[in-house]
Amino acid sequence: MTYWNERCECMSRDERTQLQSERLVKLVKRVYENVPHYRGKMDAIGVKPEDIKGVEDLTKLPFTLKTDIRDTYPFGMFATPMTDIVRIHASSGTTGKQTVVGYTKNDLEVWAECMARSLIGAGATADSMIQVSYGYGLFTGGLGAHYGVEKIGASVVPASSGNTARQITMLKDFGVDILCCTPSYALYLAEEIANAGIKKGELKLKAGVFGAEPWTEEMRTEIQDKLGIKAFDIYGLSEIMGPSVACDCEERHGMHVQEDHFIVEIINPDTGEVLPDGEKGEVVFTTITKEGFPLIRYRTRDISRIIPGDCPCGRTTRRLAKFQGRTDDMLIVRGVNVFPSQIESVLLEMGETAPHYEILVDRISNHDTMEVHVEMTPAFFSDSIKNLEITEKKISARLNSVLGISVKVVLVEPKSIERSEGKAKRVIDKRKLH
Repeated sequence: MTYWNERCECMSRDERTQLQSERLVKLVKRVYENVPHYRGKMDAIGVKPEDIKGVEDLTKLPFTLKTDIRDTYPFGMFATPMTDIVRIHASSGTTGKQTVVGYTKNDLEVWAECMARSLIGAGATADSMIQVSYGYGLFTGGLGAHYGVEKIGASVVPASSGNTARQITMLKDFGVDILCCTPSYALYLAEEIANAGIKKGELKLKAGVFGAEPWTEEMRTEIQDKLGIKAFDIYGLSEIMGPSVACDCEERHGMHVQEDHFIVEIINPDTGEVLPDGEKGEVVFTTITKEGFPLIRYRTRDISRIIPGDCPCGRTTRRLAKFQGRTDDMLIVRGVNVFPSQIESVLLEMGETAPHYEILVDRISNHDTMEVHVEMTPAFFSDSIKNLEITEKKISARLNSVLGISVKVVLVEPKSIERSEGKAKRVIDKRKLH
């Protein structure tokens, strides 16, 4: 097996727990002294830094929510003077103000280290040519991946997002062997590569590191088949650091959390109770080495579970299962919880349509309605109206069975659903719920 940092990635559980405890104690003292918002939150529940002796005391600490960051906009959660902050990133938040995060020089070193581990786990070497097609700028994806590539000494192609024709030209002409982008953009690239008449064998691509949005195992299979590569899942969020908080290894059975830098918990999103390994719930992170923007028990709203047991790759870090959506992406339709990933899974499992879809939710006469628009393949588009109707009914019946509610399925023309060069927008909710 190849590791970037075998000592950190393969240390014993006892050794790692000791390290996490030491770092947690220092973190709590630092944020209490330097972040008034945290001091107020801790004082309000009667917790002092000296009450925290190790990871076993983590549950004594309050959760951090996105609203905490927005309420202290822009720099109120920073734990170091602005003179130590060397970079700012911000989320593309859809409601309210952006969440702004700051990094010290050491924070950027840690980020590059974590990304290096992730890339090596996906098969990268110093000889790799890696195209980064995540957006650069305030979004953490592009620069986060970029510095990890440079850390391992590989060649980086800083393509950023957009200009798909040029992306494909670079993939082919530069001999790119690893692609980093969102999974929905990888599918779009695969489609355009086929349209350009380029065969899989003409590309040197062997792997892709895909993240920034939830995607299913069925979508992984689809990407692998269409691009002829191994597809690896990577996870991160700007508030915690950016991509590489967790990433697949060569086994691709769960994403390894970089536990020397982050403590992960799974909680019941309704009660806040910590759940045992194997149970599904909301992912919570504590950043134990970040200097500029440390967070304690940050509720990510992402839904996953910790996979019990050891990974055959030899890494001893906890693994997160593929994310199943977000608590804030979850739709409640006629009292039923619906995740876009469930719909994607059904469509790809049935395999009778293109993997592009859009969910439209509305409320008509106080009754919730849900329509799923699904693209036909070009070959299927020429089929008879009767056959199209049969397929619509078949997909609708399968969705009804999986979701537990009636769904209208509408097959639409090839390429009629807007493609995304970043995160795919799958849901249009027209209900006035607020």
